[in-house]
Amino acid sequence: MIIALALLILLFLIGTPIAFGLGIAPLIALEARNIPLLIVPQIAFEALDSFVLMAIPFFILAGRLMQAGGVAKRLVDLAIVLTGWMRGGLASASVVTSMFFATMSGSSSATAAAVGTGLIPEMERSRYPRPFAAATIAASAELGAIIPPSVPMIVYAVVAGVSITDLFIAGVVPGLLIGLSLIAFIYVIAMRRDYGVLTTQSVAEWASDFRQAFKRAALPLLIPVIVLGGIYGGIFTPTEAAVVSVFYAMVLGIGVYRTIGVGDLPKILADSALTSAIVLIIVGFASVFAYALSIHQVPQTLAAQIIAISSNPFVFLLMVNIVLLLVGMFIETLAAVIVVTPILAPIAVSLGIDPIHFGIVVIVNLAIGMVTPPVGVNLFIVSQIADTPIERLIKPLLGFMGVLVIDLLLISYLPLVMGQLL
Repeated sequence: MIIALALLILLFLIGTPIAFGLGIAPLIALEARNIPLLIVPQIAFEALDSFVLMAIPFFILAGRLMQAGGVAKRLVDLAIVLTGWMRGGLASASVVTSMFFATMSGSSSATAAAVGTGLIPEMERSRYPRPFAAATIAASAELGAIIPPSVPMIVYAVVAGVSITDLFIAGVVPGLLIGLSLIAFIYVIAMRRDYGVLTTQSVAEWASDFRQAFKRAALPLLIPVIVLGGIYGGIFTPTEAAVVSVFYAMVLGIGVYRTIGVGDLPKILADSALTSAIVLIIVGFASVFAYALSIHQVPQTLAAQIIAISSNPFVFLLMVNIVLLLVGMFIETLAAVIVVTPILAPIAVSLGIDPIHFGIVVIVNLAIGMVTPPVGVNLFIVSQIADTPIERLIKPLLGFMGVLVIDLLLISYLPLVMGQLL
């Protein structure tokens, strides 16, 4: 298995697509146990043969429809009104917009693309340095993986065998914590560096602008109310909620706003199908890799080693945070969720850590990885939108990373502390 792990790292380093690396590396481990390679497609198919995973392509399609339908622009306008009165308001608006869009798309990369396209040029016009603007979008877009409905949460729930609804509920408070923390950090930086332009509106003018912006964004804002309210209220399952969100997004784009024509649908469907295929191929081959780990008893061996070091849940979570932050820097989020969950989740449960709480810790760690080089997807997206080399984004991103790590520690330890006090 050591050879398989070394091969996986080598394949990643030479630029092999993640899905193929996860599919090729475990072949050595399977051959070492004389397991027929015909089992590979069977494992991959069984991993994908899940009603719950059907939610992924539908949430991706819903996000693409909303992006094409101009929903992001309406949310941006509302967010600007909400935060434009304060120093750093436009940068804070990117965080608020990311929170709005996260409740609709379930994807960090989709959030980065939609929000970055609309706000990075606006921030430049308002005297924000381009690297700071891009770093702000990259950091806030990670909320797409944390605020429900979240595709990584769906994958974790399937692998760990926990309730998706419970995981979605548990993601709300961490998402709000991270969003508010980023806004507070932006305010401090903007005050110190004189970023942005302060508005001179009266209260009456602001109220008028708010009414107009809210009216334009009211129908899109109903999407998370319908989807999440329906899930939490037991009206429909997460998969059914994903289908409802697609239907509602089509009604808005085609019937209400008329920003999507019938001729646009083939391209939207093709783009969504391509993204879904990439995600699901990663899920399938990552399941093969996880199977190879299990037959070589890697989870059991690693669990014994970790418990030998310490059986204290606080120490365990500290080690998990360090490991997952490193993993997130090199492995794509969904692949990492599938590989690490079967190894670490049983250890967490044995130490008395709630699997839902642990799932949030895993997701937040790996979401931070979305904005850290060398594999940070959000960094590449905003770098292209801002036409700025990634190297120039690192310095302004460091402050955001500090805020995210502090939030991670709070999310990791506060539930444990509160549980012990109660």
